[in-house]
Amino acid sequence: MEIELVFRIAAIGIIVAILNQLLKKADREEQAMMTTLAGLIVVLFMIIQEIGDLFESIKDIFGIY
Repeated sequence: MEIELVFRIAAIGIIVAILNQLLKKADREEQAMMTTLAGLIVVLFMIIQEIGDLFESIKDIFGIY
């Protein structure tokens, strides 16, 4: 796993946390929840791509077609 991926995920988490707090202070609970959900979905897509790459590497290593 690349360290760059960890930094990206951390940056997304920090941005989402700040936006969440700002929206909650402005009494926009629904938008804060949607922002959190959107951040989670973005991170999940990033992780899914990495897992796909891992499986491709395993297939190449063991010669599975």
